[in-house]
Amino acid sequence: MSQQAFSTPDEHKASAPKSVGCFVLTVSDTKTAETDTSGSVIRDLLGGAGHTVVGGAIVRDEPTEVARLVREACTDTRVHVVILTGGTGITSRDSTFEAVEALLDKRLTGFGELFRVLSYEQVGAAAMLSRAQMGVHAGRIVVSLPGSPNACRLALDKLLLPELGHLVREVSR
Repeated sequence: MSQQAFSTPDEHKASAPKSVGCFVLTVSDTKTAETDTSGSVIRDLLGGAGHTVVGGAIVRDEPTEVARLVREACTDTRVHVVILTGGTGITSRDSTFEAVEALLDKRLTGFGELFRVLSYEQVGAAAMLSRAQMGVHAGRIVVSLPGSPNACRLALDKLLLPELGHLVREVSR
């Protein structure tokens, strides 16, 4: 009887890139470069983990502008991952979810589900208000996170940083 070889997530991670290029997009009607604490948290955590932030921007919560910047970032050969922060709530101005959702070729719904479970442990039932999401657009990983620095830190520490290289490896196959 022959034994078929199966690869494991650990084997995938072993052959995944250790450093990936990231674009960080802050979606906010009020943030500036000086007050963008969530974007700073994301950039710092990415850099500390050995990844490269190859670009970034701050944009008002206007769906057409958000979509344009995500599409543009995904044409840059240095960018493997686009991380957005802000605009994922339920106020009338929060439109990042819809802007990104319309672009996605594939959806990784487990990300949002896991994020809300982890968030629930920290903030309780308010976690249900988050519309954090992940998917693939043009062969790139696209992640939408809440605008809270604590939420960004949680998502990067617990979900993204442990799997970023693995995600890029898989989407590149």
